[in-house]
Amino acid sequence: MSPVRRRPPRTPEKAGGPRGRGAHLGGLALLTAVLLLTVVASLAIGAGDVPLGRVLPGVFSPDDASRPDLIVHELRLPRTVLGIAVGMALGLAGAVMQALTRNPLAEPGLLGVNGGAALAVVIVIGSTRVDDPLVYVWAAFLGAAGAAMLVYMIGARGRGGASPARLVLAGAAVEAVFTALTAGLMLLSPGSFGGFRFWQVGSLGGREMSVFLRILPFVLAGTILALLLARPLNALGMGDEAGKALGSRPGRTRALGALAVVVLCGSATAAAGPIVFLGLAVPFIVRTAVGPDQRLVLPYSLLLAPVLLLGADIFGRVIAPGELETGIVTAFLGAPLFAVMVRRGRTRDL
Repeated sequence: MSPVRRRPPRTPEKAGGPRGRGAHLGGLALLTAVLLLTVVASLAIGAGDVPLGRVLPGVFSPDDASRPDLIVHELRLPRTVLGIAVGMALGLAGAVMQALTRNPLAEPGLLGVNGGAALAVVIVIGSTRVDDPLVYVWAAFLGAAGAAMLVYMIGARGRGGASPARLVLAGAAVEAVFTALTAGLMLLSPGSFGGFRFWQVGSLGGREMSVFLRILPFVLAGTILALLLARPLNALGMGDEAGKALGSRPGRTRALGALAVVVLCGSATAAAGPIVFLGLAVPFIVRTAVGPDQRLVLPYSLLLAPVLLLGADIFGRVIAPGELETGIVTAFLGAPLFAVMVRRGRTRDL
């Protein structure tokens, strides 16, 4: 009897799906076109509608005497480009976080990013009385990075290293502690935190172009790092032992993945405040459509997230006589989806 030959583990790249590479490239091209249309809608739709013929002039050669041009260039262009950057960052961060923890219900907040960012902003406001979104960017980013490093240090202690379960537990504990500290500091001087309350809701409005320019290098660096991790994340999704058999280094992949999440989610949270559900819902929708291959999940999430975020921002502008903040809209729209995800009780393997 001839010996039974064991087949090597099948990676997502080899397992694949019925769709070919051309179909996926077509899907990405279609999603890119949808994003461009959403950008035009974001520039044109709001409390004061702008004719489509004035959108491009308002972006590239605004006329100071034209009210529509000023609306486009001074108000809507900054929030639109910020929405693109924040959406891309949160979508990618969510996809990487779920791949790292192998948990389809994970979100970037599990690394303590939101809690660390909020605590840092409160400390800066309380100690300096500065009420400037540009200051929030640096404070929130440093707070997010510090919180994630603390979570990783806690999760990496003991045997087994920074396993997904340990990272989730450590992140939940750090997030709870930082949230409690933030609430306590706000109670000590409630009159000093008006700007923080606006930031904490999560919004794209009221931001200048300088805020976008400050986070842009971090978003680009995090995006490149996340996309380069597609193959290692595929191997990690099969388990540490199988990943090592394929030449992967799980510890290095987790460290670089955590760094990408911190850079992406930290910069997005710093600029727009904690916007919930986007990093949770987008990778779930993408995996349902294209499967678990991170070479597809990451670029699809990169494009779909800003479409949904800008759509939520547009919806918030027109749903009420005033304006509903983007973070509130994403919470209302994301909560039903989260309930569906929980009730399903199953998703594609990560």
